[in-house]
Amino acid sequence: MKRTITETVRFLLQKKSDLVILLFGHMAKRQNRFENSSLMKHRSTILILVLCCITFALFAQDSTTIKVLFLYGSKPKKEFKDVESEWFGGILGGHVGIQLDSTTVIDFMPSGPFHKFAHQTDFSSDFVTHDPNNFFSLFGSPADSVKHMTVTIPISAAQKKDLDSIAKAYLENTPYDYAFFGMRCGAAAYDILSQIDILKQYGHKRTYMKIFYPRKLRRRLVKQATRKNWNIEKQEGAFRRKWERD
Repeated sequence: MKRTITETVRFLLQKKSDLVILLFGHMAKRQNRFENSSLMKHRSTILILVLCCITFALFAQDSTTIKVLFLYGSKPKKEFKDVESEWFGGILGGHVGIQLDSTTVIDFMPSGPFHKFAHQTDFSSDFVTHDPNNFFSLFGSPADSVKHMTVTIPISAAQKKDLDSIAKAYLENTPYDYAFFGMRCGAAAYDILSQIDILKQYGHKRTYMKIFYPRKLRRRLVKQATRKNWNIEKQEGAFRRKWERD
C-alpha cells in the first residue's frame, strides 16, 4: 500500500525502532520511481530533508546529558597557611559528584565516626545532594577560587531512568560504609556510573582498590571524553594553594 508524505511521517513517529531502515528504504523507492522527472527529484529531496529532521528530533528526545563534577585536592602553600584552611585528604583528596539535573548533584560523604576499615553494618556514610552552584565551595573556599573540572556525558533516556532509580535508592538507604580502606566519593561515583554502563562494573572491594581517590576516576573519564568527544570544562585554582595535578 502506497503512503502519502503525511502518512509516512505519522508512521515513522510511531515506529522509532525502524526509523533508519524505513527512511532509507523510502528514499530509494522514491528516487527510482521519479528518476526521470526533475520536478519529482526536487520533491524527493525535500522529503528526504524532512525525514532526516524528524530522525534527528526523535533521537534527541531519547537522549540527555549528565555531568561529573571534580573538585581537585589541595593544601595551602607555606606562606599562606595562616589564611588558607587545610582540606580533607590534602593534595590527594578533593571531591566528586554526579549532577543529575539542573538543581541536583549527588555525592558520597562521611557521616559520624571516620572508619579506617569499612564496617559491614554500622555505616558512617550518607549519599547526599547539593545545589550545583554550591558544590565547588563545599570545602569553604569560594567556587571561583578553586580548581575544578566538569565532564559532560551524553546518555540515553533509559540510562537516565536507571540513574534516577539508583540515586533515589542510595539516598534512602546508603549501601556501604565510608572508610579509608573502603568506598569513598571517587569509588562511589564510579559505582553509580558503572551501573549505567559508562564504566566497567566491578564489585565494591575491587572498585575502591582501583579508585582510591578522585583523580583515578577523573583520568578514566578524561580518557573516554577525549575518545568520544565529550565536553570538558576546567578552571584553575587560586595561587595561594598547591593544587593536585592531572
